[in-house]
Amino acid sequence: MAIQSRSGARPESRHGDDRNWGRYLSAKAPIPRLLTEAQEAEVRELRDLSTQTRRVTAPGLEEILYQPIPVLDHGFVRVIDYMGDDAAIVQAARVSYGKGTRQLRGDTGLIGYLLRHRHTTPFEMCEIKYHVKLPIFVARQWIRHRTANVNEYSARYSILEKEFYIPAPEHLAAQSPDNRQGRGETLEGAAAERVLELLKSDSDQAYAHYQEMLNERSDGTVIDEGRAGLARELARMNLPLNIYTQWYWKIDLHNLLHFLSLRADPHAQYEIRAYAGVMLETVRRWVPATYHAFESHVLEGAQLSGGGLAVVRRLLAGERVTQEESGLSKREWRELMATLGRSDEDNDT
Repeated sequence: MAIQSRSGARPESRHGDDRNWGRYLSAKAPIPRLLTEAQEAEVRELRDLSTQTRRVTAPGLEEILYQPIPVLDHGFVRVIDYMGDDAAIVQAARVSYGKGTRQLRGDTGLIGYLLRHRHTTPFEMCEIKYHVKLPIFVARQWIRHRTANVNEYSARYSILEKEFYIPAPEHLAAQSPDNRQGRGETLEGAAAERVLELLKSDSDQAYAHYQEMLNERSDGTVIDEGRAGLARELARMNLPLNIYTQWYWKIDLHNLLHFLSLRADPHAQYEIRAYAGVMLETVRRWVPATYHAFESHVLEGAQLSGGGLAVVRRLLAGERVTQEESGLSKREWRELMATLGRSDEDNDT
């Protein structure tokens, strides 16, 4: 059962707080300096290339193809390739010959029905490939989603750039007293300044030691001709988790939506949520009907247990229901009341 939020609006946090990428979503927008010179040249070459095809294309996604969309301080997401569109999902569901075969149910309605009833196979017919630059600690969360094809930058073969994620002050927060994997109140004043000072100095020192052990600079030139450097596969081990890595990440639409349902959720860590917010925009451009169904039934909906559904039915019948008599745990009760936009005082009336 999907229940719309009382406000009906998508929480702003679903797309993260970094909205500055919007101006780069136009084909005419300048490419931000997020790529190496070689990568920038490749992007210009690819975007200048136009190829005729009989395959379906998504005009909204074509506009931003290959362009890096900035995330966090040094990261980005860019779409490299894709296959399929909303019509491909419908075609697979109907096992038809494409747009020529029409049924009583419209394409948009069918996509909503498939998503609502978790008929997931048709969504697996669409695939997308991203190039992502992200801090290693975000990558280690991300890689838990084992349904994608991944090829990551190798620090065994190449020297990592001196790029570290340093949070903006508003994202420095104390440990939550209620959630062991969440944040609490934002740090302010001297405490926040000290954290930023430590993060910057530790990153600088770690990279200086990395180069000293390698006896190489980031461009590959030797620092001291009189001594041998440590192997790259060993020198990398002292680098902190806030250094940036890159990978190519290919996934089908069904598993991408599952990833986004978790990582665009307001309870997800801000840093990975920022990436999920940008990727949601690429999904909207790629498969708009699927995006709107996903937004309605997943992002703005809620899943209830049998006990939770029983409480809702009792409330709709005008009964007064308390947590103690509901059969729900205190945590599930709080979550249900938050979903319904109610408080315990509301249940007394």
